[in-house]
Amino acid sequence: MEPKSPSKLKFSIIGFTQYKRVIRISTVVLVVVLLLVGAHFVFKPGDGLSVFKGSYYTVVVDCGSTGTRVNVYEWVATYANNRELPILLHSYPDNLTNTSLVTTSCKYHCMQTEPGLDKFVGNSSGVRSSLEPLITWAEQIIPFERHRFTPIFVLATAGLRRIAIEESRQVLEDVETVIREHSFSYKRSWIRVLTGKEEAYYGWVALNYKMGMFRNHSRSPTLGLLDLGGSSLQVVMEVDGIEEDTHLLNSKLGFTEHRLLAYSLPAFGLNEAFDRTIVLFSHTEALRESAGGKLELRHPCFGADFVQNYTCYGCFGLNVAEQKNISQLKKIGYPSLYLMGVPNWEQCKILARAAATNSSSLDWPSMVGAVYKSSLCSNRGSGILNLAAFAHPTTRFHALSGFFAVYDMLNLSPRANLTKVWEKGQHLCSKSWDSKGGVSANQYYAAHYCFRVPYMASLIEDSLCLRDREIWFGPADVSWTLGAALVEGEYLWLATPTSRASNLNLYRKVISSPIFVFVLLLCLLFIVYRSQVKLPMLGKKGATPGASSYSYLYPRRRPN
Repeated sequence: MEPKSPSKLKFSIIGFTQYKRVIRISTVVLVVVLLLVGAHFVFKPGDGLSVFKGSYYTVVVDCGSTGTRVNVYEWVATYANNRELPILLHSYPDNLTNTSLVTTSCKYHCMQTEPGLDKFVGNSSGVRSSLEPLITWAEQIIPFERHRFTPIFVLATAGLRRIAIEESRQVLEDVETVIREHSFSYKRSWIRVLTGKEEAYYGWVALNYKMGMFRNHSRSPTLGLLDLGGSSLQVVMEVDGIEEDTHLLNSKLGFTEHRLLAYSLPAFGLNEAFDRTIVLFSHTEALRESAGGKLELRHPCFGADFVQNYTCYGCFGLNVAEQKNISQLKKIGYPSLYLMGVPNWEQCKILARAAATNSSSLDWPSMVGAVYKSSLCSNRGSGILNLAAFAHPTTRFHALSGFFAVYDMLNLSPRANLTKVWEKGQHLCSKSWDSKGGVSANQYYAAHYCFRVPYMASLIEDSLCLRDREIWFGPADVSWTLGAALVEGEYLWLATPTSRASNLNLYRKVISSPIFVFVLLLCLLFIVYRSQVKLPMLGKKGATPGASSYSYLYPRRRPN
């Protein structure tokens, strides 16, 4: 075989060496440039969040006792440290949202279908009709390309808590069937019934996040929560010095840890409390049989022209198990009654106070006057929760949901004291009764309003013993669903496709940047240019002038 010529071998070796060195140098330069560009975007003052402008969403469906509601939250992560909570960019529905697409009787903006899901046990079509318009609306709010990265939580409260476990499980299975047909991300564990303590805690998180308390690095007390629903009352406050309590829990959100007392009182919601007044009245002379053979009950919190057909499961001396059994009521012969209005403000106040303190009987004479009121908190009964004995002296309480909805009708400032509440409530109810007109366009709400005002005030004064504390009513737009979105999604955002979507958005932003494209072109030009230049053999001495540069490759032949 003919050996390769020296010139060809020289070219091969030097060319290969040049190629390797050019690739190494170019790679190093490219990496350094990319690092500098990334650092420019990430650390440039005022633009720290511009790289992470890709927001993400959380959908929370609140399955309450009076209706089913949906909230959509839009977030952006700060990435400052593992304790920094995400920033809430927007929450929906807002004041501009058109709620005509669904049935709603919310006092402030919300998307709601009625009634609650606990009314649809064994009725999958009813569950579907409640959820479909809400989820469809949420899909319209969130960009389509984000749907599969958006988690949806369907969380039920007191309405499903009070029915049998098998019945609530059946409802949740119907819920999952509907959710599965939509494009949001979900897990079966995200569709469940909350405990009362979870609901209370989520409300506390929502309130303190909304008011900016978690951005405070100091140890000043957080805000206390009073959240009144249709079936239950949630109470949460930060405490010191309590070591053991069944209601005690620790919170690690934000920069400091918090020890909380969280209560959920299942019989103290607005609707449950009103039902309790009917049961109390059923044991007095107020319950009578009409000429037509139907029972009539005269209620002091309604106007004289008020008449309503009402089914009372606890008015006939049945035990707790029988009270929910309609067939037992039919055997007695009085499954329903007529509520009649006989307005009397003083009796209405006493009745509301009895409901607020969970009194088992009505003793009209003894329940009148300051002596009785002052003895309530000192002699703690079954319905008394003396928060003043546990809470920090400087703790400020915020009364939300049902509290705010009732208070808003009084048209008072958020910090008005309870004396003003009593006075304004009496004035409005007396005016409504005299003029035979409602205080609201919603007739059911108007009719029950004059019970709810004294009940709300008595809850704060007599049941929770907070008459001397600072109480704020509102903000109107705080819901426990915001706290659920924060707590349920605390680790989810870092572990699911949601975070990968944010990273993908970051990647797209960087590679589409004009600066990046310019630098990349420069790097390519540099590589092409260096590949055309003969690089010296580093580390080797140059050849002697005039001598052959390749004579050392082959030794001279000896003469024969």
